[in-house]
Amino acid sequence: MSTTELAPGANLAALRKERGLSQAQLARKANISVSLLSKIEVGDRTLTPAVAAAVGKPMGLTMAEVMGRAGVAQDAEEQLSALRSAIRDYDLPGGQEVHEGQIGAALETAGRYRDRVDVTRLLAMLPRLLRDATVHAHTANTVEAWMALGEVYSTVYWLAARHRWMDMAELAVTRQRWAAEQKPNPLAVAIAARDRAGTYLNFGDIERGLMVVDRAMADAQAHLSGQERDIAVCILNLRGMTLAGRLTDKREAKREAQRHIESARNANVGIGHDMDVHGLTVGPQNTFTHELATNVDLGRPHDALALTDDLAAALDGLPPTRVAPTYINTARAQLDVGDRDGALESLGIAFDVAPQMARIHPMGREVFRVVSSLHRRSNAELTRLSKLSGIAL
Repeated sequence: MSTTELAPGANLAALRKERGLSQAQLARKANISVSLLSKIEVGDRTLTPAVAAAVGKPMGLTMAEVMGRAGVAQDAEEQLSALRSAIRDYDLPGGQEVHEGQIGAALETAGRYRDRVDVTRLLAMLPRLLRDATVHAHTANTVEAWMALGEVYSTVYWLAARHRWMDMAELAVTRQRWAAEQKPNPLAVAIAARDRAGTYLNFGDIERGLMVVDRAMADAQAHLSGQERDIAVCILNLRGMTLAGRLTDKREAKREAQRHIESARNANVGIGHDMDVHGLTVGPQNTFTHELATNVDLGRPHDALALTDDLAAALDGLPPTRVAPTYINTARAQLDVGDRDGALESLGIAFDVAPQMARIHPMGREVFRVVSSLHRRSNAELTRLSKLSGIAL
C-alpha cells in the first residue's frame, strides 16, 4: 500500500507527471480549466474533493488516491497487520470468552481515542478489541453483542477512511453490515448504511452514495419509531448532505443538500441535544458542522461563514473529532474569500484541538499548503504548523 507525505495538490502534480500527462491533457480529460489545475499544482488554490474525483477518473485513480494515503509509523506496521488479520477472521472466533462488561469498557476507551483523534492509541488497541468482540458476539449471540461488534467495525472504518486505506474501509463496512444482520436491529443497519455510503464518498462515487443513503432512510422510517428513528434519519442525512455538496451538477447539489439539511433539522426536534450513539455524534450541533462543510463544498464560503458569529460557542461540548474538521472547513471558507490570515488562525486552532489530524486530514494539509504558499514569507505560526503537519515550507 503506497503512501505519501505530500499534501493533496502536490500529490496530484506528482501523479500527473508520473503518467506523462501535461496539464492541458489532464484538464481536458477531467473537464476542468487548465488555469484551475495550474493554480492547484503551484499552491494558489486548494484541491477540493470534487476536483480530486474529476482528475482521478482519467488517471484511473479514486478520489482517495489523488488525495494521498496516509501512512503509519514504522513501529505501527505490525499493529496494522494484526488488524487486517482480525478482519479476515470475522467468522473464526478464537481465544477465551470475554465478558460483556469488558467489551463495553474497551468500546468506551476506543470511543475516547476516536473522539480525540488519537489514531496512534486507537490503532494499537483495535486488533485485540476486534478479536474480543468477535468472540463475544458469537458466544453471547445477542442483539447487544452483535451491535458491539458492529460498532468496532464502524471504528475500523473511521480509522481506515481517515488514512484513505480504502481496501480496509470497504472490508470494514462489509463486515459491519454482516454483523448488523445477525439479529434484527434496524438502528445497526442504518449506521452500517451510513458508513457504507461513506466509502462511496471517499471514492468520489457520489450518486451511488446518495442511493445508499436514501434507501437506508426509507428502511429506517419503516422499521424504527420514536427517538431511534430520529437518530437514524439524522445520521443518514448528515452523510447525505456531505455527498450532495459534492455533486458535479451544482444546481442539483444545492437542491439535494437542502433536502438533507431540512430533513436533519426536523429529526433534531426529536433528538433535542447532541449525543453519542455507538461512536457517532448526532444532534443539532453536529448538523451545524455538516451544514458549514456542505456550504463550503457548494462554493458558498460566505454562507458558511455566516452560519455563526461565534464558532467556539457553536462547537462547545463537541468532541475534537468534530471541532477540528469544522475549523478546517472554516479555514477553507476564509481562504476562498481571501482571508488568508483568518485561514491560518483557524487551521492553527484545528491542529491544536487534534494534533494528529495535522498528519492525516487531507483538506487540513491542503489548506496549509496553500496558506503557506500565499504567505510567501515564513512566520512563527507557519513554522509551527509545518512541524505538526510534516509539510515543508
